[in-house]
Amino acid sequence: MAVALSAMMPNRRGTNGNLSLVVRQLKKERDRVEKQLSALNVALAAFVGAYYGGAKPTSKKRTISAAGRRKIAAAQRARWAKMKAGKKKAA
Repeated sequence: MAVALSAMMPNRRGTNGNLSLVVRQLKKERDRVEKQLSALNVALAAFVGAYYGGAKPTSKKRTISAAGRRKIAAAQRARWAKMKAGKKKAA
């Protein structure tokens, strides 16, 4: 922090003046740090945007047609039938 040490040390005369000076300097320091943080946030956002290729892609919900569901169900039934047939032969 760039506050002079003498400004922070209160004396018996003019303590309120020193405190107001310290408060003003602290506010300036806060504003400076806020500017640095906002610049850092902008740089970070630019880096993330470049790294991920812009906005994150949104995946669309994929749906399957009724015919596709029927084919999958028929294939599963065939697998179950094959498995049950294998168990009957083993028994």
